[in-house]
Amino acid sequence: MRIGELSRRTGVSVPTIKYYVREGLLPAGQLTSPNQASYDETHVRRLRLVRALLDVGGLSVAGVRDVIVAIDDKERPVHKVLGVAADRVVPRYAEEPGEGIGAAREAVAELIAGRGWRSHPESPAAEALAVALTALEEVGQGAFVEVLDAYAEAAERVARADLEYVARNVAREELVESVVVGTVLGDAVFGALRRLAHVDASDRLFGEGV
Repeated sequence: MRIGELSRRTGVSVPTIKYYVREGLLPAGQLTSPNQASYDETHVRRLRLVRALLDVGGLSVAGVRDVIVAIDDKERPVHKVLGVAADRVVPRYAEEPGEGIGAAREAVAELIAGRGWRSHPESPAAEALAVALTALEEVGQGAFVEVLDAYAEAAERVARADLEYVARNVAREELVESVVVGTVLGDAVFGALRRLAHVDASDRLFGEGV
């Protein structure tokens, strides 16, 4: 197919497609003449993955490039590929953490060790959790750490459900796309479910019934 058809099928403009090729996010088409190139279904799928990483995952162009490099490294285990993708969707905080960040980092490291998680205490996700705990401490809700283990148990169940869903896909790009899209949209789903459960729990604990 020509670049125009690739654009129509994916909803990505021709100039943007050319930009992705220049940035190494999308392989160049097969030249059929000095001014024409041909694209195939591989380009369609890669372009949709790039859009998912940018639009849904919220990654930067550099972050997408990291993921693409991981995908294209056929020697890299799928677990490592998923790790690259997952780490890129964890929020980074530009501001310096509060004074309690040291204690929060220790609490996160203890949680990881206590639950036997094969996660590194200095990973982006661990740092994001430490920053959140620090913020809770600063607003006078440091006791929230008491329910951290219950949150961790729920997170384990959700993570297993996520990856069991992902495991039903076979192709490497499907796995990465699922974990990125699933992480972002899954967070939205879980957040909505949590709020629904809050309403129910609040009524049962503090309400007088409907």
